[in-house]
Amino acid sequence: MEPLDLVQWPAFAASIAAAYLVGSSAKGKRNAGFWIFLLSNVLWVAWGFHTDAWALVALQLCLAGLNVRGLFKTEAPS
Repeated sequence: MEPLDLVQWPAFAASIAAAYLVGSSAKGKRNAGFWIFLLSNVLWVAWGFHTDAWALVALQLCLAGLNVRGLFKTEAPS
């Protein structure tokens, strides 16, 4: 097993944590959730390149675009 094989587990954990936070009614938590989703997108893309999972890479790039949209639609905490 190569070290990059382990990237899928932090990507998984970040995705779950982000989904939980995005579902919050608090704007600050939602905003943090979108940033964590972007981190998970980066991790999944790295793992996808490593494993030649091109559909996963394409999906994560599309989801990253949606997460950026979410950041703009969620007000930053004051």
